[in-house]
Amino acid sequence: MSTGFGVIGTGMIAAFHAKALQAIPSARLVASYDNRPGAAASFGSSHGGRAYDSLDRFLADPELQVVTICTPSGMHLEPALAAIEAGKHVIVEKPIEITLERCDRMIEAADKQGVKLAGIFPSRFHDVSKVIKAQIDDGRFGRLSLGDAYVKWFRSEEYYRSSNWKGTWKYDGGGALMNQSIHAVDLLQWFMGPVESVQACAATIGHEGIEVEDTAVAVLRYANGALGVIEGSTAVYPGFLKRLEISGTTGSVIMEEEDITTWSFAEIRPDDDAIRSKFANTPTSGGGAADPGAIGFHGHQHQFEDFLRVLESGKGKPLVDGLEARKAVAIIVAIYESARTGRLVKMGAGS
Repeated sequence: MSTGFGVIGTGMIAAFHAKALQAIPSARLVASYDNRPGAAASFGSSHGGRAYDSLDRFLADPELQVVTICTPSGMHLEPALAAIEAGKHVIVEKPIEITLERCDRMIEAADKQGVKLAGIFPSRFHDVSKVIKAQIDDGRFGRLSLGDAYVKWFRSEEYYRSSNWKGTWKYDGGGALMNQSIHAVDLLQWFMGPVESVQACAATIGHEGIEVEDTAVAVLRYANGALGVIEGSTAVYPGFLKRLEISGTTGSVIMEEEDITTWSFAEIRPDDDAIRSKFANTPTSGGGAADPGAIGFHGHQHQFEDFLRVLESGKGKPLVDGLEARKAVAIIVAIYESARTGRLVKMGAGS
């Protein structure tokens, strides 16, 4: 029997949720809710399911088991808490929330209610990410020395003007880091481990009329002793694929979106050539480098499938549960604090 999903917030990203669910035989999109007049009805006519303009009636839908939250970033907590209180499992678009206090309220509510909570980070589910993570866990890099992320994207003035929440601290939670670079930040900490401290600068260079940064640079010290850099921007024309570089004393890998451009280890293994070949010139939609809609839905699909495996087995937890989704937010919040104060910011254990 298939699991019934419902979407809260029917903006652009909700369509990717719908497409991902349509690709999963054991999932069904049964309902959508939006408080904007006609928005849910329009979404339903395109993607199916019952449309609601009342959150209470949406949550009372008898076929609804899992809710995905697609509202603006700073408006994730309230609908998530309502869904959790109604006994629904919840998946929240990135960032799970924009402050650690709001993240923690959501996590604590899900734990208390006994429902599953996950945050969307589809890049973790790409085959290339899983291959790199496996090599790190196998010790193939030796001692990790550098972990760097570069997200040099472009967003037009029209992008920020298209919605009244974009580019605001209250609803966007930040700019090039919290909205765009957070996928790379999550991957970086997943690969490298906890961040011990950050030192950062941020600026608004290429856009007018926004409250948040469109360019930021941070130096990281990881708990394992490695160092690293995060560069994030939406003011780099024409926009480039996000790049992560993982380096150690016995190996280095560079990935661009879902491609591997460098795969070099002191110990050569029989499958190295096959890995290089598999992840060279991987078809990509552009990764959102210049167009926020130019992404694929396969990462969402694989993440939803991971969530469903947990529900169906009754065992374990999603790969990106609430606590995991919180980690990237914690790093970005620390970067913002450092950029604001000009000081090095030390992070708590496990951040």
